[in-house]
Amino acid sequence: MENNNEINSNENYIQKAVGAALRISFIALMFIMSFMILKPFVMPVMWGIVFAVGIYPLHKKFTKLLGGKEKLSATLISLMGVSLIVIPAILFTASSIESVKKIANDINDGTLKIPAPSESVVDWPVVGKSIYRVWSMSANNISAVISEFSEQLKELVPKLTGAVASLGGSVLLFIIAIIIAGALLLFAESGKIASDKIFKVLVGEKGNNFSDLSVATIRSVVQGVIGIAVIQTVFLSLGMYLVDMPAAGVFSIIVLLVAIMQLPPALIMIPIIIYVFSYADTTPAIIFAIWSIAWSAADSFLKPMFLGKGVDIPMLVVLLGSIGGMMLAGPVGLFVGSVILALAYKIFIAMLED
Repeated sequence: MENNNEINSNENYIQKAVGAALRISFIALMFIMSFMILKPFVMPVMWGIVFAVGIYPLHKKFTKLLGGKEKLSATLISLMGVSLIVIPAILFTASSIESVKKIANDINDGTLKIPAPSESVVDWPVVGKSIYRVWSMSANNISAVISEFSEQLKELVPKLTGAVASLGGSVLLFIIAIIIAGALLLFAESGKIASDKIFKVLVGEKGNNFSDLSVATIRSVVQGVIGIAVIQTVFLSLGMYLVDMPAAGVFSIIVLLVAIMQLPPALIMIPIIIYVFSYADTTPAIIFAIWSIAWSAADSFLKPMFLGKGVDIPMLVVLLGSIGGMMLAGPVGLFVGSVILALAYKIFIAMLED
């Protein structure tokens, strides 16, 4: 009798275990399939969430100014965000095309002039002699350099084409993310409730604290890192356009990437200042130099303004997040990566302290 009861008990246990395994497998399969379907939208949705959280205070102020019209406020913010992406992209494309045309025409006409290198270039470690040789050849006879490196240039063209296509795709992702952010602004309250529930499930009764910490961290990174980088890039780009810097759009993108990585934009601007002195009149070149140095160092007084009520994020965390995010998902990952790693860092520290 006892053996029969034990057998029945074992069979019931096995049936329950099999049933539980099947349910877990089904749920896991649904999650995996859902993730595969939604994978192309993960990065723009994440950036949309980050953007919405970061600009929600601005949305509230706009709504108040517009007499409580939330939809109009969200629409205006979305249009402004899209404009901030599309207009620089157009200027970047036009500047790049114009620069390439000018270089090609100068090469065909034999009027392309490249300044001779300084003797100090030879002393650069590892690559100094090679750079000096190619630079000297380019200054004396650019056609000979093109002939010597024709095979490498042919291999470079497809890579440049792919980079341009990737940049176009990134611009499209940014536009989609901004539109998503505009829609999310209308559901801010319900989103806050949902995030509280998620954190309660993950970390327990103190989930509300972690939810508030997440919002504060995202806003700090968006305003204090990305926002300051965008402001610096806008004014530095304006200076480059005013002095007719060749490929100003390309250098603007580079300056933005460097600023988001929390590196000084002066790393890029100092060589540009030197080059501007080689072709511009003295007075405009001096004004451009002062303008560039001032805005390269502007983060020293902008950060206290933007981060006065925020949370402190170590520069290394933002740097690793932006570089890793860009390696993982391209230009969009540069923005999202810094936010996600900063958020993970703050939550991890809070859990350790708790």
